[in-house]
Amino acid sequence: MLDGLKIDKAHVVGLSMGGFATLHFGMHYPDRALSIVVAGCGYGAEPDKRQQFQAESEKTAAHLKEKGMGEVAPIYAMAADAGAVPEQGPARLRRVARQLAEHSTTGSALTLLGVQRLRPSLYELQEPLSKMTLPTLIITGDEDWPCLEPGLYLKRVIPSAALVVVPNSGHVVNLEEPALFNQAIADFFHQVEHGRWPQRDPRAMAGTILGTR
Repeated sequence: MLDGLKIDKAHVVGLSMGGFATLHFGMHYPDRALSIVVAGCGYGAEPDKRQQFQAESEKTAAHLKEKGMGEVAPIYAMAADAGAVPEQGPARLRRVARQLAEHSTTGSALTLLGVQRLRPSLYELQEPLSKMTLPTLIITGDEDWPCLEPGLYLKRVIPSAALVVVPNSGHVVNLEEPALFNQAIADFFHQVEHGRWPQRDPRAMAGTILGTR
């Protein structure tokens, strides 16, 4: 896409599966990215959750094939929206369900089985992630429980990463709190473009609590 649009470098932003893709873009094409924003990334990545995630992916794919995306979409939307503040949710939930219902049943099932179920865990990517120097912003909602620990893991492992945790928000944090989401990204871009985005000082993770040895 960048080649087709004749764009040399860009800020790359992704949520959920898009966040996973953005993270891989940063690992494999750092020379084409000004920065990356990785939001709602890491569900099913924790080592003790891998089998559960793979089993749920298979079960959901089977349900899709049996019932069709139109019938499964409200359930799928509810799972993505579960962490949202209740009074914010109904209209957005209906909108997300309508959008999901437009997706291909076969394509969605194959994505679950061939992409999400089989993708490597973030915890298996520690070595390449630890070598990333590209400005990175991790964003997660504090009610997006499957992504909370992976978000903290990415913060710890990537030496150029900062972590934003949005309060009382679930997985689709960009829809739940668009103003906070957009402001965090705008501030990040501003710092990157003015050369003010730092690499982590190794002393921050020296292993001591009070700084004494």
